[in-house]
Amino acid sequence: MIHGDILGERARLTPDRLALVDVATGRRLSYGELDARAARTAAAFTGPLNLEAGDRVAILAHNRVEYLDAFFAAAKSGVILVPLGTRLTPHELRGILEDSGAGVVLYDGAFGETAESLRKAAPGLRLVALDAPEREGDPRLADLSSAPAAARAGIADPEHPYCLLYTSGTTGRPKGVVIPHRMVAWNGYNTAAGWQLREDDVSPIFTPLYHAGGLMAFLGPIFTIGGTIVLHRGFDPGEIWRTVERERCTVVLGVPTIWKLLMDVPAFRTADLSRVRWFISGGAPLPRYIIDAYNERGVVFKQGFGMTEVGVNCFAMTVEQSYAKAGSIGRPMMFTSVRIVDEEGRELPAGEVGEMWFRGPHVSSGYWNDPEATAAAWTADGWFRSGDLARRDEDGFFYVAGRRKDVIISGGVNIHPAEIEAELLKHPGVEDVAVVGVPDETWGEIGVAFVLPRRGAVPSSEELAAFLSGILARYKLPKVFVFVEDLPRTPYGKIVKGALRERFLEDRE
Repeated sequence: MIHGDILGERARLTPDRLALVDVATGRRLSYGELDARAARTAAAFTGPLNLEAGDRVAILAHNRVEYLDAFFAAAKSGVILVPLGTRLTPHELRGILEDSGAGVVLYDGAFGETAESLRKAAPGLRLVALDAPEREGDPRLADLSSAPAAARAGIADPEHPYCLLYTSGTTGRPKGVVIPHRMVAWNGYNTAAGWQLREDDVSPIFTPLYHAGGLMAFLGPIFTIGGTIVLHRGFDPGEIWRTVERERCTVVLGVPTIWKLLMDVPAFRTADLSRVRWFISGGAPLPRYIIDAYNERGVVFKQGFGMTEVGVNCFAMTVEQSYAKAGSIGRPMMFTSVRIVDEEGRELPAGEVGEMWFRGPHVSSGYWNDPEATAAAWTADGWFRSGDLARRDEDGFFYVAGRRKDVIISGGVNIHPAEIEAELLKHPGVEDVAVVGVPDETWGEIGVAFVLPRRGAVPSSEELAAFLSGILARYKLPKVFVFVEDLPRTPYGKIVKGALRERFLEDRE
């Protein structure tokens, strides 16, 4: 029966192959060694911690080997892992713990004070340290895991929850997405096949492991095919380029913000990228100038698309298609059904913008403890309403147009912010931009562009409006330009447009 213990299955096949390079400590672990660690952690869950399949364990930590131990221990034990965002406040974390019902929190030393505040708010909460305990009496996971590992029982039900991934909450209270074993396994198999990964691929992970992209995008697929993961504790551009060179990385995933930051350091111009097969970006539309900059360095740049609810990897393209269809997220992967529909759920023809709906074995089970939200997002016949707008060309390639909630309806006409943002990013004085709609008495809504200027540049509203006027229809042009020193983002780099909208309305009052 299919289950999510990808590490265990790969270790059975190639136990001596290099699985993990931990940049922070220099440790290099084979599949057999890493699997043994996960098995000991699973034994700690079901032994000293007395947890049963279906119980929830939360983890609050930066990227580290013990994070992977806990993640794969969930596959072996049936315990449900609840990754916690490291940027969240204790108040926000308490909400997730209460919603998930997690009774144990694994924490590393950087979050000792936060863990203690969580325990004070919930006296029954058990804390387990990943390194030296911050609080006297907290057991250390390594000590609990020292007993011989029990034989893996396996998970018979592919729909058994593997982990709960709480969405970033850019529009409201975070919801726990139920990720079943079936989804973890399918993501590994289908991405390895659709992206044509190889056993000699080496991929760094520097995005946070508490996010779906960190845990799923390359970790599962690379382990499925038998390649090597290089784990960074956090994001350090210079360190990343040194690692790409030293470990001879072949495939690298990031989001547009990360690719931009990596471009801005001197090492970008000198790093040896001869072993790189391709880079791939997801999480948000990728500006063309970033693609061009990496192409000039001789690197193939692809785009992808995914969501926590439907899997982080839903589309694929070949190297040749990445050039011919620059700006596209590709074609849906095998057994991935995607529809573009109007507001009534009717499928739209090629070229028209509508909402993307997904169905297939890569789609999650719903939201934890939230049947109303689940019913609102999933149709009765299994389609997930993504809320993302896109179009499909005549060749079956998809292009993201933005979020449905972000559409500006001005004078009865729909305006897609992503289209405006893509053009503004071509202006030499614009570093980054976000366009949002705000209420207007005359037009219903108008577009406001929040512009982060490039260092040393001082573009004016008139200059930017004139720049757009020769490219976009007049009704699409933002009515207001606001110049900012930063743009609020989620931990994974997405701009929080709701915060910008609220900021503008407060300033207008």
